[in-house]
Amino acid sequence: MQDFFRNVVSGVGITDIIDILIVAFIIYKILGFIRETRAEQLVKGLLVLVIATFLSDQLNLYTLNWILRGTMTLGLVALVIVFQPELRRGLEYLGRTKLVRPGGFGQLDKEKAKHVTTEFIRAIEGFSKDRVGALIVLERETALTDMAESGTVIDAEISSELLGNIFYEGSPLHDGAVIIRSDRIFAAGCVLPLSQNKTIGKELGTRHRAGIGITEHSDAVTLIVSEETGIISMAVNGKLSRFLDTKTVEKTLLNLYLNNGDIGDKKTFFPDFFKKIRRKNDAKK
Repeated sequence: MQDFFRNVVSGVGITDIIDILIVAFIIYKILGFIRETRAEQLVKGLLVLVIATFLSDQLNLYTLNWILRGTMTLGLVALVIVFQPELRRGLEYLGRTKLVRPGGFGQLDKEKAKHVTTEFIRAIEGFSKDRVGALIVLERETALTDMAESGTVIDAEISSELLGNIFYEGSPLHDGAVIIRSDRIFAAGCVLPLSQNKTIGKELGTRHRAGIGITEHSDAVTLIVSEETGIISMAVNGKLSRFLDTKTVEKTLLNLYLNNGDIGDKKTFFPDFFKKIRRKNDAKK
């Protein structure tokens, strides 16, 4: 047995180790991408078909094996059509580069970033206090020009007064989303794709589903203020975090503008939110 393992180890070279690490990394990223999406159910279904096909072949169930093989062949074409949004999101993720950032994060000096963040916070505080519904999308690496074309291109400097006018109930643009490109309001009244995630709470309406939906199709970050409750939420990568305070939002925006659009891990991204969750869990114990 020792000789066997010695021969296996001696036959493994540097290129083999690199090859294994690359394959393991690719599998890890794929599993992370499909986790908690419709693709998760897809993978489970494919595994069942593969196992059933293998067993039918081993047990000489020729008719069943022929049907399963035909189903898998036709199913590949159908999967490309049905799961087009997930495939598009995956290709966009692979195509993102650090060389070009249409969102312009990291290109502002510290004072400008603080000024823009202050204007955002003033607007969000007003929306939350007066229970004005708002949906703000911060564009990062994935360009949202096609989404902007569904609304009205403004290309104006960010100010709390302008954001307040846009989301004022009597404004013709208040029902749509505002898209932010770098330090400017790029477009308003934009229509966003709604999330089809069935795990989203039924108490959340179209505004929240749209805010989550755009983050499922791109790497954008969305700020959402509920019209009914004034609760501030934020969505990233298809995940929604609610009950945020303005200090958490301010830290996040400064992090985006000063760190090239990088938001870090989730616990760093919403530190105050997770502190509250830990306090609640400790209280239950």
